[in-house]
Amino acid sequence: MRKLLLLRPEPGLSASVERARAMGLDVIACPLFRVQPVEWVAPEPAAYDALVLTSANAIRHGGMGLTGLKTLPVHAVGEATAAAARDAGFHVESVGSTGVTDLLASLPASFKLLHLAGEDRIAPEAAQEVATLVVYRSAPIEMPGLPLLDDLVVAVHSARAGARLSDIADHRASTAIAAISRAAAEACGSGWERVEVADRPDDSRLLALAAMLCHTSPPA
Repeated sequence: MRKLLLLRPEPGLSASVERARAMGLDVIACPLFRVQPVEWVAPEPAAYDALVLTSANAIRHGGMGLTGLKTLPVHAVGEATAAAARDAGFHVESVGSTGVTDLLASLPASFKLLHLAGEDRIAPEAAQEVATLVVYRSAPIEMPGLPLLDDLVVAVHSARAGARLSDIADHRASTAIAAISRAAAEACGSGWERVEVADRPDDSRLLALAAMLCHTSPPA
């Protein structure tokens, strides 16, 4: 069985490591980023119809500014994001399983939305008016101690992680990529043994894909 390399930052990293080990996988943890809060000022919630959350990090690092926004319903991408919002006292009205663009397509075009986001993000396609507030950032770890990429499976949780991996990875021909989204897969670049995309953009489906690859022998 091949080893699984996990790159995501804490606190998601520990949760993924625990889940992967419970699946019987041999895990190497090597975060490429450290998530940090940034200063932000919450707007008047009456100006918006709803909140859009695309990462649980917006809740984990949003701080006291979140308090005044709890009157707004939340539309979240992924069950982990939705769970973090519920635990923080928000009402989650809908959960998207295929990305933010599809989630927004399910909402009325007349909505005015507030997106609490990370510093590095891809602007979604939207018919609605979407205001974006940056509430956290992922700072690169300068020397992450990436292991030799030889006969591994790498789980890539974001496009930014894929791009960083592509920049610093030397040996890749014998390593397979399990990506959480098409954007994350494309960011990994070329030259990998194979690149596969999870059928839903959440950690459980990504790890299920990674487990399949860990139990699949590399091509002769």
